[in-house]
Amino acid sequence: MFSHKNIINLSLAFGIISWVLLLVFDILILFSTINKVDSGISPLIPHLIFDVFVVSLFLYYRYGTEKAESINFLDLLWRVFVTGLIATVVSLLIKLLLMMLSGNKLAENVFLINIFYHINLGLIVAFLISTFVVWKRMILYQKTKILIKTWNFFQTLLFVGLISNFFDLPVYGTAFNTLFVSIVVLGLVLSINLKWVAYLNFKQKWKSILFIVLVLIYLGYFFLNLSRFSNSYILSFDLLSQVFILSLVAFIFIYSLFSVLVILFNLPTSSVFEQKLKEALNFQRLSQSIPKGENEEQVYNVLLDSSVSTLLADAAWLEINENHGGDPLLITRGVTDLEVDNLKDSISQGKVKYLLDPGMEPNKGPKKLLANLKGSYFKSAILLPISVQDQTIGSLTLLKTVRDGFNREMVDIVNTFLNQASISIENFRLLSEALENERYKEELKIARRVQRSLLPHKLEINQDFEIVAFSRSADEIGGDYYDNYKINENKFALIIGDVSGKGTSAAFNMSQMKGVFHSLAQLDLTAKQFLVKANNALGLCLEKTSFITASFFIIDTTIKEIEFARAGHCPTLYYSSKKNETFYFKNKGLGLGIIRNSDFKNYIQTTKFEYKKDDIMMLYTDGVTEARNQAREEYGYDRLQQFLNNNTHESPERLKKLLIEDLHQFCGFEVLEDDYTAMILKFK
Repeated sequence: MFSHKNIINLSLAFGIISWVLLLVFDILILFSTINKVDSGISPLIPHLIFDVFVVSLFLYYRYGTEKAESINFLDLLWRVFVTGLIATVVSLLIKLLLMMLSGNKLAENVFLINIFYHINLGLIVAFLISTFVVWKRMILYQKTKILIKTWNFFQTLLFVGLISNFFDLPVYGTAFNTLFVSIVVLGLVLSINLKWVAYLNFKQKWKSILFIVLVLIYLGYFFLNLSRFSNSYILSFDLLSQVFILSLVAFIFIYSLFSVLVILFNLPTSSVFEQKLKEALNFQRLSQSIPKGENEEQVYNVLLDSSVSTLLADAAWLEINENHGGDPLLITRGVTDLEVDNLKDSISQGKVKYLLDPGMEPNKGPKKLLANLKGSYFKSAILLPISVQDQTIGSLTLLKTVRDGFNREMVDIVNTFLNQASISIENFRLLSEALENERYKEELKIARRVQRSLLPHKLEINQDFEIVAFSRSADEIGGDYYDNYKINENKFALIIGDVSGKGTSAAFNMSQMKGVFHSLAQLDLTAKQFLVKANNALGLCLEKTSFITASFFIIDTTIKEIEFARAGHCPTLYYSSKKNETFYFKNKGLGLGIIRNSDFKNYIQTTKFEYKKDDIMMLYTDGVTEARNQAREEYGYDRLQQFLNNNTHESPERLKKLLIEDLHQFCGFEVLEDDYTAMILKFK
């Protein structure tokens, strides 16, 4: 497979070689004709070489010119103009040289004349082929099946015209004229395909007219020049006797003429089309004004710039009173902030015309208005409200230095921009809220992981008891806390607590409680001393409205004794195997952080008792007893006590599973209203 570059190079080489061969053979034939000798060269050979020359040039320009979809139309016309200019300059130089040689025998030398003619022939054919290829790109800019079929048939007729000399057709005979007329008629049909003209702006249309008019001038000059050679000199090869060349000249002339006329007729509407195009582009900018990294203010800037450029306003400002929680915003174009206040007064004092949407009540919703101003450099204004979700958040004002500078159509255009901007702002806010929610959720997940890490992954155990615990949060993170600490080989500290409130603040206070517990537990304090010191420590760091309820236990396996104190926490549920009964320890106590002075110790009561084999102690938070079902009935202390009565024979692990199942069954799998936590100990 040949690449485009190889095809271009080969076709150029074949074109140059075929032109040289055409010149040589024509000179030889001319020499033999003048000297009346047989050259032995068939008359068909120059025609064959000429056909090769044409085909080579066609391939060169076809592959050298990119597709019209990827090339600016003016670039295509520029190529035609440059090719024609080069051919014209060289032709004029030859003409000048002949004029300088006028009166000299050399100027009448038939061989020199034919050399000059062949130079003109090569340049003119190159111009015609290059123009033909560009016209093809223009015509096939928006392809259809019918158009492609018509063009292929047209090219086939041209090819027939190219090889017609092999059929020995009489020049300007019936067959010659029939073929020529057929090509011209088909060229006329194709010449109505000028859709590319609509995509030119006003300036480009004037440039296109200039280039195409120059093409017509080149075409006229070349035709006259060929006619002069044909009528004045003896030529071995006459281009004007070629139906292909005449058809090509006619087609290029017709399409050029049609193009100039259509562009001229389109000139008056160019500004309107460009305005509509600008409106569409501005609308697209507004539609795409929320890419990653943009904010509301950038959307407002796009709205203001789009409105100013579309309506050709001389000045404008955009005022946002409700800036999504931020400060009021004022964006100006062509006026200062100080001038805005003065212009507001001018608008209110000017001749105002309110513009209401169809069906809108006169006193309903924000008003749109046009105004002619007095006593101001600006003579007319348009003011439109900016609304998001049926709430007016600000207004857009556009100004012109002429009276009646705005009309209802302009209002409709800007109103379209405002509607799209409102959607963009609303989407941006929704997107911001979604991102904020996602960020909040991510932070909650992190906080939950941190909070879960505050609870012990493994509880300290002893041969005298088994212990299990569980905790569930109503929200992503909760404030329930449990822990145990091995003071020595025979003594263990246990704690369960409930921080007031929920969410991140509760989890933060829970972390404070954990630090206090691990710091004080290792000091081997009594239960009362522990709670007093914990109250002192937490009183320094808790918020004034926060407090923590807790129950603290010290288990001494040497003497099989438990000492505990309660700081406002739920009463401890206990099963005595010796008495075969369950009951609550209801000793008094006040939450940590409620009283933050030395009087706190007066509210703490300590209890000591001995434990026996198969005794069970259940510690829990109020989320267990206050869990509600669909009838808003609480799980309650009695139901919890009955649960333990019915399952005293179970292991702690089994009790935990059964309690969770009982809570879910009671609540009917309703969403939890509070965190719930429990620790279950069974003594051996």
